Amino acid sequence: MFAFGSRRALRMIERNLLVYKHGWLVLFSGFFEPLFYLLSIGFGLGRLVGDVAGPGGQPIPYALFVAPALLAASAMNGAITESTFNFFFKLNYDKTFASILTTPMSPADISLGELAWALIRGALYTIGFLVVMVLFGLVRSPLILLTLPGALLIGFAFAAVGMAATSFMRTWQDFDLIQLFILPMFLFSGTFFPLDSFPEGVRILIQLTPLYHGVDLLRTLAVGVVGPSTLVHVAYLLTMGLLGLAVVSRRLDKLLLK
Repeated sequence: MFAFGSRRALRMIERNLLVYKHGWLVLFSGFFEPLFYLLSIGFGLGRLVGDVAGPGGQPIPYALFVAPALLAASAMNGAITESTFNFFFKLNYDKTFASILTTPMSPADISLGELAWALIRGALYTIGFLVVMVLFGLVRSPLILLTLPGALLIGFAFAAVGMAATSFMRTWQDFDLIQLFILPMFLFSGTFFPLDSFPEGVRILIQLTPLYHGVDLLRTLAVGVVGPSTLVHVAYLLTMGLLGLAVVSRRLDKLLLK
């Protein structure tokens, strides 16, 4: 049964590919934002900052400190965009999912298919950004190759929770709440500033956020310093994604089969 469900979920990916067939530039638009941040802040501001303390306390160039964090933020933003705004439109306005349910597909197939599509879109951003990091010499360890599955794990976590949150939304104004949560995480999850630059109370709060776990996971892999904390990050993000997927599957059952 799971095999058939997985096969049907692939139809959702095929549908999205056909939709973007004549608008493929939209798929790559999310790649340029982290690139511009890297050039302006990582290298531009980095000339003034110099080296900073990286994973394990070793000094690393500021550009290398920022680049994996921008990769994590890019995975988050790509997943959130696809799983919130686009998902909400298909669910409530275009009635795409309601139409799909007239076929043998189930709400679970839709959830898996939309989640897989969000991961594919995030993978495109990740691969492109990894190529940029290699070209700029921001490579310290062969473990940087693991940042690809790491970024996909971040995308999985945020896409699943994004779809779950969107299933409770009723108007476009509700998305202000998502931005109220996403923007501070982007700025203060260790993306641009070392964690020890914050007061202790703020530091503890930051360490509870999902983007911090994604940023620290990719940064340790990029630098090649891994340890028990790496497994903690993986477990946190995996649990977050599985819980989100369980919620959105039940919510689609309720919303589409009522």
